[in-house]
Amino acid sequence: MSAVLDFITAPWEHLFMRRAFAVAVMCGIVSGVIGAHVVLRGMAFIGDAVSHSVFPGVAVAFVLHFNLVLGGAVAGLLTALAVAVFSQNRRLKEDSVIGVFFAAAFGLGIVILSTAPGYSGSLESFLFGQILGISDSDVVTVAVMGLLLLLVAGAVHKELVTVSLDRETARAAGLPVFALDIVLYALVTVTVVISLQAVGNILVLALLITPAACARLLTDRIGAMMVLAPAIGAGAATVGLYLSYAYNLAAGGLIVLVVTAVFILCWLLAPRHGLVATRRRRRSPDDAAEERARTGSPSEPVSRTSAATR
Repeated sequence: MSAVLDFITAPWEHLFMRRAFAVAVMCGIVSGVIGAHVVLRGMAFIGDAVSHSVFPGVAVAFVLHFNLVLGGAVAGLLTALAVAVFSQNRRLKEDSVIGVFFAAAFGLGIVILSTAPGYSGSLESFLFGQILGISDSDVVTVAVMGLLLLLVAGAVHKELVTVSLDRETARAAGLPVFALDIVLYALVTVTVVISLQAVGNILVLALLITPAACARLLTDRIGAMMVLAPAIGAGAATVGLYLSYAYNLAAGGLIVLVVTAVFILCWLLAPRHGLVATRRRRRSPDDAAEERARTGSPSEPVSRTSAATR
C-alpha cells in the first residue's frame, strides 16, 4: 500500500512535475473539446496540417530570434485562413485543400531553416515537446489561452455542430458557414500551438484526435462526447506523466501511447460500437430485436442535425 502511495505522491514533490501535470491536464481538456468538433466534421487531417503549418512561423521566429510559439501561432492562423477561403470552392474537397497548404507550409519552413545553420538542436523541444522544462509563465499562458478557447467553443457550439452535420441545412438556416469554418480552424490552430510544449509538433495530432475518437466510440450523444473526450485526454496525459516519471522515459511519447491504448480498448470493448458488441449483435439478431422492442428507439445519434440543438 505504501508503495502505491509513494508512486502517486512522489512526482508532486517536484515543482517541474507539478507544472507538467497542470499543462498536460489543461492541454488534454482543451484538445478533447476542440478535437470533438474536428472528429464530428470528419477532418482529422486539419490537425496534422496545422501542426506542420506552424513550422514556417517557428522558422522565421528562430531566424529573427523571436518567440517561437507566437511565430508558430501566426503562421498557423494564416494557413487556416487560407484553407477556409479555398475550401469554399466545393469542387475541391476540404482534405484536398488542406493537403495543398500543409505541404506548402512545411516546405516553406524547410527553406527558411536552411538559411540558419545549426538550428536542429534549438528546435528539438518544438518537435518532441518539453513538458518537463516549462516555466510558470508557460503554465499561465496555457491556462489563459485554454480558458479563452473553451469559452469561444462553448459560445459557438451549436452552430459548429450544425455546420459539421449538414452544411447545406446550416446555410439554408442563415448560419455564416464561412465565418464558422474560420472560427473552427482558428480554434484548432491555437489548440495545436498550446499543446506543442506537451507532446511536440510530431505527436500533437494524437492529443487532438484520439480522445475525441474514443468518445465517438463510447457515446451517440454530442453532449456526452464533449465531456468524455476532454476527460480521456486529461486522464491519458496524467497517466503518461506518471509513467514517464517512474521509468524515466519521454513524457510526450508516453502520453500518446497511453491515449492510443485507450482508443484500442474502446474500439474493442465499447458497449455499443465496439468490435465485441458488434459481433455479439450479429450472432444474435433475435436478442438485439428483443432489446430494441423492450427499450424503445435507440438514443438519437450524433449524425442527426437535430442533435445540434441540444
